Amino acid sequence: MKEHLVVLTGAGISAESGLKTFRDSGGLWEGHRVEDVATPEAFVRDPELVLRFYNERRKQLDVVEPNEAHKLLAELENYFRVSIVTQNVDDLHERGGSNSVLHLHGELRWGCSSNNKNIREYLGSRDITMKDKAADGSALRPDIVWFGESVPKMDEAIELVLSADVFLLVGSSLQVYPAAGLIHYVPIGKPIYIIDPNHHGEKHGKTVTVIQETAVNGMKLLFHELTGA
Repeated sequence: MKEHLVVLTGAGISAESGLKTFRDSGGLWEGHRVEDVATPEAFVRDPELVLRFYNERRKQLDVVEPNEAHKLLAELENYFRVSIVTQNVDDLHERGGSNSVLHLHGELRWGCSSNNKNIREYLGSRDITMKDKAADGSALRPDIVWFGESVPKMDEAIELVLSADVFLLVGSSLQVYPAAGLIHYVPIGKPIYIIDPNHHGEKHGKTVTVIQETAVNGMKLLFHELTGA
């Protein structure tokens, strides 16, 4: 039976495909304050702005491609049982070939009911307009976990990490909770690899190998170390 490799990915892996993160520039995301576009209060206050913002982010997905880090993670499925837990709302892991991807913070290509996030609708590349309604008649909104909302898939993510034989962190600053706390659920004695050019070597009380490289360069190094290929 293949060993279980559990991977937590953050904005750093998508950044190398050209997608920005709000942490790049003093709390701004594509020129917007996060409080104005990524909170439930923002959607109540100015739904038109919020919808336009996510419509633009959705269109970006059509002009970016998975990078080599995404593709190498998919290729690791030839050697491990790979489960990816991502903080990213793009679909680059899926397009890169990965078959098991858990999106903690939602997905840009999906919308959901404003009253019930279990009522979802696939959008693909199309916009959400102010007139759009979900199946229950409520306003259709982006299926994104905004700041201040609970993370419904957190328990599922914890179960995956608890079953890890190897844990890999790629492109996450470990600043956004509760996702940042997942590293504490890695079983004692199981190896942890962190790929992050800015990681300062915190050990988290675990057996940690830090690769101070970008996601793409770090994945090239780690792929060889894990597989010998």
